[in-house]
This record gives sequence, structure tokens and C-alpha cells, in this order.
Amino acid sequence: MKKMKVLMVTAEAEPFAKTGGLGDVLGALPQALKQQEVDVRVLMPRYKIIPPIYREKMKYLGYIYLDVNWRHQYCGIFSLKKEGVTYYFLDNEFYFGSDHLYDEMDLERFSFLSYGAFELLSFLNFQPDILHLHDWHTGAIAALFDYKYRHLPFYQNMKIVYTIHNLQYQGKFDANHVKDMLPLSDAYYDGYLANFMAWGIRYAHKITTVSPSYKDEIQTDQYGEGLNGLLYQNKDKLIGVLNGIDEKRYNPELDNEIYYKYTKETVFQIKPLNKKMLLQELQIDDEIKVPLIGVVTRLATQKGIDLIIGALYQILKEDIRVVVLGSGDKNYEQALLSLMQQYPTKLKVVLKFDNTLAHKIYAGSDLFLMPSIFEPCGLAQMICLKYGTLPIVREVGGLKDTIQSYDEYRQVGNGFSFTYYNLNDFIYTIYRAIGLYYNKDVFCQIMENAMNCDFSWHASAIKYKKIYSDCLKGKKE
Repeated sequence: MKKMKVLMVTAEAEPFAKTGGLGDVLGALPQALKQQEVDVRVLMPRYKIIPPIYREKMKYLGYIYLDVNWRHQYCGIFSLKKEGVTYYFLDNEFYFGSDHLYDEMDLERFSFLSYGAFELLSFLNFQPDILHLHDWHTGAIAALFDYKYRHLPFYQNMKIVYTIHNLQYQGKFDANHVKDMLPLSDAYYDGYLANFMAWGIRYAHKITTVSPSYKDEIQTDQYGEGLNGLLYQNKDKLIGVLNGIDEKRYNPELDNEIYYKYTKETVFQIKPLNKKMLLQELQIDDEIKVPLIGVVTRLATQKGIDLIIGALYQILKEDIRVVVLGSGDKNYEQALLSLMQQYPTKLKVVLKFDNTLAHKIYAGSDLFLMPSIFEPCGLAQMICLKYGTLPIVREVGGLKDTIQSYDEYRQVGNGFSFTYYNLNDFIYTIYRAIGLYYNKDVFCQIMENAMNCDFSWHASAIKYKKIYSDCLKGKKE
């Protein structure tokens, strides 16, 4: 039986270039699919900011020319194998030579990527069964396929799977500007607006979200970001597949970023040593008998930072320690710095992203806060479980699908949760978790439950392979 062939198209992928969860997924899911005997390859831009260690290893395959707007643009094609998966890179200094992944050039940049996806396949003579597109940056590929390519013999048997990683970011542009970039008829535009995400939804054969609960939420007015009607119309091809985590990268047994490695069997002896070292590095009171609460996040409204700051004003009156790692909204940054000045021995705020420190926080914290307004999937809560750190989450999206609030009567659960976006409920849940922290038998049981959870990519890859197969067979959900 021949292998199923898949080309994924993305704006980012770990370890080459990433800004968030999209990059994490494209760094891990292809390898998991390869283990399922899928011939999966990935296409992304050859950004200037890709580390030299990878750029220097790329193999030059040749070049083509693409017409975007009035420009007849050079497009170099490079490849690199990572853990058995081939990654293709489209090269053009004008579009991908910036120090940032995203800026005011996004419309033209991702129109170039969209054209390039089809012309790359022709250049390589590679005919995938599935084009798997990721987030708004690739939505125009679905529209171009429907308008121009699906009738051509080389492409006519291909099917499109489109994954929504975050519905909030849709790629909305003035239709007149887009018409200069993409040769689509007026029927593809909604008046004066072009919406790349909407194209992906409308013209894909299957649509996936990054958690089952998020699939349901985005069909409602509250979470649909103006596309809930379109999503509801396409609900028969909408599927929720929970993301996984890279268990080679996030594993306390193997993690070289943390102070001391540990296993399920040694967690109760070694994790406190990580906590002690973290407190000392942060230069806050290193009393390990009190709970240490961690936060690793973008400082953005979506992440529930208003609730976190509101709760800190209350809980820092108690004998606890808190570390916050992240950057973003300047008002949030200033509020957190003000709190740190008020509680210098209890709170440490680090306003940047530091991967090594993030790992140390996952390994050294007792509790972890994620009170998101919405959360398509979330990775941090699953990472915390792997490290025996108990998440306190709002029951939304992927947080709802991964965290089961501890039930004292049945002695089941892997963390703590609350339902409504409400400060009082959040503070109550934090105090509940702190109370159970001092009941060591119970807290250790919850830690064991957490570390026994399996959120590897294996299960997700099996589901995606089935989606691909059903797509080729023309099955509906």
C-alpha cells in the first residue's frame, strides 16, 4: 500500500522561525505523522531570521519566477531534512528579508507564499494527496485552488485540509489591494473586504481546530469572531483535534534546561530542589515550604492578564511566591512591575521571553495560572502536567479538554478550574489549590495524576491521518 502524501504550508515552524503555538505544532506534528507512515513535507518562507545553523545546511534546489502585483519576482527553492521530514523553503529577500515574521508587508508576502505553493509542486513534480494549510496566512491557497488550479490535471486529485489555530487573526485586507495580488473573480470577495481565513474555511474539504471544545465555541456569537455563521454553515466538515506537546523537548527526564532532571518516581525528592534553585536565581525569598505559583505567557487580554493582576493584589498578602515570565501590553507590564515593587520578596516579574527560564518555571513551580478569555488549545498547561506542576485554568477551549478539576470525593483530576471569567471565582480556585497544597497526601496524588496524562502527538497524528483518509474518500463528519 502506497504512502499517503501530504504537503503542509505554514508561516512558521520550530526550530526555524516561530512566534507561538503555530510554530510548535509545525515542528512536532510532521514528525508524528511520519511515524504513522505518512509522507509529510512542509513548506514555509526562508526568513532572514532563521538561525544560520539551519540556513547553512539548506540545499539549493533551483528557482522559479512568480508574478505578484506588477512584480515579476525571483523565488529560490531550498530544502532541509529534520528528523526525517523534508522542509521546503521559498526564498525572496524582498518578502522574507525582514527582522520580523509579520509586518505591513503581510498581504503581499503571503500572496507570494500562496502562489509559490502551487508552483513549487509543479517544479518538484510532487503531487501530494493532501494540501494541509495552517491559519490565515495560507487561506488564499484554498481560494486559488478553487478558482484556478483544481481543474488542471496535475492538481485535480488533491484535497485541502485547513487548520484554524486562532480565529482571532483572520488576515483581513481591503479587497482592492488583494485584487492586485491574487487573480480571483469578484465572487470571492465580500464587498470591499477580503478575508484569508474565510477563504480557508469556505474552500477547504475539511476544517480542523486545535481542540474539540474550540470547534464548538467558534460556532457561537461569543467566540466566533464574526465567522460563526460561516463556520456553522460548514459544520459538517469541521473537526476538533487536540494538539499535543513534543515530549522530547518537554520532559523532565531529558530536559537539559532545568537544574535537576527527574522522573515520576523521583519527582517528590527532586522537584523541590528545582524550586529552591529557581527561587535563588530569581532572588526572592527561597522558603520552599510555601507554594510557588508560575505564569509563562504573552501579556495580552486574551490570556486573562486582568484576572491575574487582580488576583495578585489579593493573594500576595498570603505567604506565597509568584514568578511571571512574559512580555506584551505595556499597561500590563507596568502594573506587574508596580506589584513587584510592592512585594519584592514574594514576586518576580521578568518582562521578556526566555526559553530556559520557562523550562525552569515549569519544573520548579507548584501551581500555574492560565485564566484565558479564550484558548484555542494551549500548550503550557500540558507542559505543566508533564512536569508535575498543577494548572489553574478557566474552562474554555483546549484548557477545558485537558484539565480536569480535582474531585475530592472520587480522587480524580489533574489540576483546578473555574467556569466564568470572574475575579472572585478565580481567586476562590487559587485559594482552593493553595489549601490542598498543604494537604501533602492529596496534592501528591494530583501530581501523580498530572504526570500520568498522555498528551503526546501520537494520538493527534492518528486522528489527522484518518481525517486525510476520509477527505480522500469524500466522507462527511
